[in-house]
Amino acid sequence: MARMLSRYNARERLNHWVVAILFVLAGLSGLALFHPSLFFLTNLFGGGPWSRILHPFLGLLMALSFLGLFVRFWHHNLGAESDKAWSDNIGKMLRGDKSVTPAVGRYNPGQKRVFWLMTMSLFVLVVTGFTFWRPWFAPYFSIDIMRIAVVLHAVAAVVLVITTIVHIYAAIWVKGTMRAMTRGTVSESWARRNHALWYKEMKQGK
Repeated sequence: MARMLSRYNARERLNHWVVAILFVLAGLSGLALFHPSLFFLTNLFGGGPWSRILHPFLGLLMALSFLGLFVRFWHHNLGAESDKAWSDNIGKMLRGDKSVTPAVGRYNPGQKRVFWLMTMSLFVLVVTGFTFWRPWFAPYFSIDIMRIAVVLHAVAAVVLVITTIVHIYAAIWVKGTMRAMTRGTVSESWARRNHALWYKEMKQGK
């Protein structure tokens, strides 16, 4: 039987899934308001008025929940010397050549980029969202500022959605990764193969 290593505790997994659920709800309500062809999605939230009311609260709750993940993991997502070798070989790895996978820490450069793109996208979404959140904050901003904010809000939303799709695809593509966020553990062979430096730290009890 494969020996297992703890990767995420129960609180971290719960935090992750709360963010994921709120992302889906905020995303669907946002899409419903984005274009008339998607207005039918408002039926999921009780109609247009309720979608407009709920969307900013769902978005804010998602950002606050993500803040919990940010506090826990930001220091694991800083640049490291081992990142360059991974980035240099990304083409070969994407073609399925696992033999060139360099030793990396808890997260590889691809995961780190996803983390920071999500962080920046959510930051822009929250800041711009406040400027046209009626009736609470919109009166304090000019129409020109709100127009710019709406465009930035939409761009940040697209970036966040694409980044999340990449995140989900990568988790499914790398066999054994989903287990980390469902059961909290990964096999030692998975750790040695994908995150050798982290595996070494875990075995040393760091």
